[in-house]
Parts: sequence; C-alpha cells; structure tokens
Amino acid sequence: MRLIPIVIFRHGRDAAWCRAIPSMTVGVPWAMRAIAVLVACFAFLSALALGGSDDWPGWRGPTANGVSPLKDVPWSWSADRNVAWKTPLEGRGHSSPVVWGDRIFLTTDIQGEAVAGVVPPKHMLRGEPFRQPDSMGMDHKHILKVMCFDAKSGKRLWEHTAYEGTVADEIHKFNTYASPTTVTDGKFVYAYFESQGLYKYDFDGKQIWKMSFGPIMSEGLGAGVSPILFEGKIIILADQDEGENSFLAAVSAKDGSIAWKIARKAPSSYTVPVLAEVNRQPQLIVSGTENLIAYDPRTGKEIWRTEGVGGVSVHTPVLGHGMVFASTGYPIKNVMAVRLNPAPGEERVAWTYKKGTGYIPNTILYGDYLYFMTDAGLLTCVDAMTGKPQYESKRFPTPAHFAGAPVAFDGKLLITSQDGDTYVLKAGPVYEILGTNSLGEGVVASLAIAGDSIYIRSEKNLYRIRQAAGVIQSGK
Repeated sequence: MRLIPIVIFRHGRDAAWCRAIPSMTVGVPWAMRAIAVLVACFAFLSALALGGSDDWPGWRGPTANGVSPLKDVPWSWSADRNVAWKTPLEGRGHSSPVVWGDRIFLTTDIQGEAVAGVVPPKHMLRGEPFRQPDSMGMDHKHILKVMCFDAKSGKRLWEHTAYEGTVADEIHKFNTYASPTTVTDGKFVYAYFESQGLYKYDFDGKQIWKMSFGPIMSEGLGAGVSPILFEGKIIILADQDEGENSFLAAVSAKDGSIAWKIARKAPSSYTVPVLAEVNRQPQLIVSGTENLIAYDPRTGKEIWRTEGVGGVSVHTPVLGHGMVFASTGYPIKNVMAVRLNPAPGEERVAWTYKKGTGYIPNTILYGDYLYFMTDAGLLTCVDAMTGKPQYESKRFPTPAHFAGAPVAFDGKLLITSQDGDTYVLKAGPVYEILGTNSLGEGVVASLAIAGDSIYIRSEKNLYRIRQAAGVIQSGK
C-alpha cells in the first residue's frame, strides 16, 4: 500500500492543508476513490474562486479580496503613457470592469426623459420619516445597459438595454443606478440593477432571462451590493431601511428562479457577502451593523453569528489567516478580526481597532498586513494577526477623496483617488510611495487586473493600461 498525497488550497491567502489517501499499488478501487475525491474537491473550490489568475470575474477579483497573483503588470502610467487603448463611455456608472479572456463587461446608467409628479417612497430612520437631502433620480426615466468590450482593441462588441423606464427609489447624488459590478462564470454574465432587476446574458449579448425581487428600499441612497456566484446560484443581499423587509437570496443561474430566500432583521447595508471554507464546508459571511452572520450558501441556513461592526456596513469583508476582517467607518470607526473556526474557549472576535476607517473605501488584506483608510485618504496598516499598528494616518502627496477599493499585486498596493490619481505603495509595515499615476479625469470604480494589464473605468472612459515596449517602469 502507498499514499497518494492530495493538496487542497483553502479560499484566500492561507497555505494548503494536505490529506493523504491510502491506495493499493495496483488496486483500482482505491485509485478511483482518490480520483473521485480529487474531482469533488476541485469542483467545490472552483465554486469559491471563479476564473483563473488571468481573469477578473467579479467584484474584487477571482477571490473577492482585490489581490492578484500576476506579476507582469504595469504599475506606471499616465494619460498618454502605457495606455493600450481608451474607449469613451456613455452615461454614468460605478460598476468595476469584469474581465474574462478577451471580454470586458460593464454597466451604465443613462438619464432619460423627465417624469413629472413623482413622489419618492417614504423611508424610516430610527422610527421617524426620513429623506436624505442629497437623494435624487426619480424625476427622470433611466436606461440601464449592459456592455461588452474587446480586451485587445477596446472595441465595443455589443450593448443591450436591460431596463428602461421609471425607477423604484431615489439614489444619493454621488451614486448611480449602475453601481453593482457584474459577475461572470466564463459563459454568461449576470448584471444586477437592484429594484430594476437581475439579468443574464451570454457572451454574444443574447439575454437568457431576467427577474426582479420588486422594490428594494435602501433609504434613498441606491444600490451598492454586487452579486456573487456559488455552485450555479447568484447570491443577492438586500438589507433595507430599518430591516423589516431585508433578505438574503440565491437565484438559479440556469433559469432565474429563486433557489432560496431568507429574511434578515438588518438595516440598510451596502456590503457584499464573501465565501469562505471552514472545516471543508462553504460558509457565506455577511457583515452587518448589529451582527456578522455565517450562512450555508447552499440553503441559506444560519451557521453562526457574532457581534456586528456597529456602524453602516459598506465595506466588503476580506478573508485570511483563518479570520474574516469586517469594518465600518460611519457613524463609528471599527475594524474587527473574527475567527472563522475558534478553538474551544477562544473568543470569536480576535481583536478590534477603533479608528482609521472611512465610509466608502474598502479594506485590503495583503500578506500579513491589513490596510484601511479614511475617505480623505489617511492610510493605516496593522498586523493582521494581532491588530498591532505598523503605521497610522499616513497622507498621500495630494489631498483627495477616495471611493474605489484598493488592489494589490507583486508586492505593491494600488490606491486610486476620485481625482484619478493612482498611488503605488510598497506593501509591508513601512509606508513608502513608489509612484503616482494620473489619468487627468475622475475615477470612482475599482481597478481590475487581468493578464498583463490593468483596466480602469473613469468617469468618461474605459482604459487598458499595458506596458509599452521600451517604457521603463517608474512612477511620476
């Protein structure tokens, strides 16, 4: 008898765990059993991490943490340097580029004709009627489109109107009706417009199905939650107003039917759930104001819960070191490290850090360090295992505001301001700016890294940043 070692990688940056399966040297049954186990394991893991390292299949990339394993990617550019192509975009949208092979997917919101006499729906906040003073959008019809571009040339391959008409609720003036990022499984792309519906297209632009949960009310601030994929299901979080109508649901990717739907007593949030593996089983982690909850993504059944972040849940949690890191920046500042599988007698919450976060900018975990920042760009780095600060409130060279989520590759962090300046930092416990790259126009969407390129959605254009022959990598 001999041993066949099978190495299975956990979700996130954690190293592998190994399992040895006994097999007779010439015994077919044992070998077949080993193969069956291996196939099942890879099928399970592929549900946790979509796409290969050359793809960016959804919000925050293949493992939903903003980190790419790629190395041959440019980290120095300007409006006229290392730009392979630039394609103009119509309308407004904060959805980030999704890249699979030679296809890029985006959504956009085009304001249509005026609508007279529209009365916004009533919202409640702490038991009182509430209307955000900066809310807008219902006084016009809206045209919501899904677009596909050729990654090689930037040519628009197709665009289709998913929805045209009046909208169910207002949005904050900073937001758009095309803010959720699409998600793809390599054959189809799924676009979510909150109250205006969920849509499935094939790569040639044919609409396969559409469905809607009806009006989703988020205090008149608009959509912020992107869909995620798991085992043939699209998972949607819809926390609304004070929580009476909040829900978490899974939609069949095959036909658009609801596979499961559970009620949540959770106020409005704009976070995206993340998938983790715990004891070889999948868990869907959802951050929230009052509770952080782990669900079974196959059924929606609750597995465990712990205290929430205490403020509005906007940031997408990140995973690593056997923990999930959740955070909030309003009305309190809080970062939590939560153990996914605490040992007997261990507290579920490993540590907290009570400053340094903003309302919109997401955290990023890269290697042994967790990074987060305020909306004004004051950056903090802490040890992920202990929460011990390595540096705090470091400023970028130019004052600015930040909204897009950071990305990382090859020992570098890329953090982009709303002015369109991308700061390149050396990852690690010492604050060091390697360069500043400016496009000369605003950027709110998060960057996507795929193949040998970075894709950037600005206010008016879609860019492919690619190393030009003979150009030296050095930030300005």
